[in-house]
Amino acid sequence: MSKIAIFPGSFDPFTKGHESIVKRALPLFDSIIIAIGHNSNKAGFFSLEKRMHWIKKVFEKENKIQVDAFEGLTVDYCKEKGAKYILRGLRTAADFEYERAIAQTNKALAPELESVFLLTTPELTPVNSTIIRDIVRHGGDASIFVPKEIDLKL
Repeated sequence: MSKIAIFPGSFDPFTKGHESIVKRALPLFDSIIIAIGHNSNKAGFFSLEKRMHWIKKVFEKENKIQVDAFEGLTVDYCKEKGAKYILRGLRTAADFEYERAIAQTNKALAPELESVFLLTTPELTPVNSTIIRDIVRHGGDASIFVPKEIDLKL
């Protein structure tokens, strides 16, 4: 049985921190599905199509990575894909508390799933999608915070 991990998130936009987590997790899994959670009642800042395109472009040479979108519970999506692992990145203690609560809830809903946490590298700790969106929204250049394949111009 192959080790499939789901890396769920809104990735609005996908950051260098996200990229680092995925690259560092590659040796741990046979495949990683970067799964963009989609809520049809809520529009993202960047379109779902644009986010999917960007992430595919970032990892176009990596055959162990797939990019997909899903609605509903992450645990249900994991079951649908045959994944046994949920991959998450941790930047701060606040991230840990938030992610721990979600992981424990997921474990109660789907005991067969394991959450795997990787710490963000120190230089990428301050990078987050909310700050990047704010920079873009106000006409700033946030390109230093995202992979080179991503063009944030609106």
